[in-house]
Amino acid sequence: MRSSSLYKRLAVAVSAVGFIAAGSASAQEQTIRVGTVSGPDAEVWQVVQKVARKNGLNVKVVEFNDYVQPNAALDAGDLDANSFQHQPYLDSQVKQRGYKMVSVGYTYISPLGVYSKSLKSPKDLAQGAKVAVPNDPSNENRALLLLQSQGVIKLKAGAGTNGVNATPLDVAENPKKLKIVELDAAQLARALPDVGAAVINTNYALAAGLQPTRDAIALEDLHSPYANIIVVRTQDKDKPWVKKLVAAYQSEDVKQFMKAQFKGAMLPSF
Repeated sequence: MRSSSLYKRLAVAVSAVGFIAAGSASAQEQTIRVGTVSGPDAEVWQVVQKVARKNGLNVKVVEFNDYVQPNAALDAGDLDANSFQHQPYLDSQVKQRGYKMVSVGYTYISPLGVYSKSLKSPKDLAQGAKVAVPNDPSNENRALLLLQSQGVIKLKAGAGTNGVNATPLDVAENPKKLKIVELDAAQLARALPDVGAAVINTNYALAAGLQPTRDAIALEDLHSPYANIIVVRTQDKDKPWVKKLVAAYQSEDVKQFMKAQFKGAMLPSF
């Protein structure tokens, strides 16, 4: 009887030790859910997962196929963070839907670039030259802001910011009297022989055999408002895991993976 009782006490003790050890391991590694979109974004997050795990953060990646659900899921508490959007898109979602979300760090940018068959800089554009830009509101706004950053045009005060997309009608100064030609984004690369320059989205540039870091005569700034971001609920922004998550993304491993894997289609913005 004594022996049986001793075994029982030992079994309980071992179980208790095992429970404490499991609880300790659990406390050391925290699991968070991050939403992103399938494709290149998800590929990058596979690298982030590995880096984060070294610092005791277990990142579970949830993939989506549209740009609406990741914010809805974050707002509902089904995600702890998401990473798929730029600041202007987040601002519009917050305004339209009342989300309480904030950006906590930059990830990457797929930069718009100015391309030309003959010029080395936008400043070399001739008087009256044609400059082709995308005709959809968001990318046209980006294109005009890029041309402004290069000093070839100047927009009216406030145009192109605070969620208001600029159009050619918002050009206040145009010293070279450039002719802004609005085209479908998919047609811009084909138009290059017929214009002085064209502002082209990265995906269409790559499809035409153009590499942003090699062929563009000007690129969006890495910290452009159109750089992608990591987003969390406002109530979570100061939690320790947020700092760990951002650090894992903004690591050298992730930076080198992007540069090697995407050939300028995604440039680290951190």
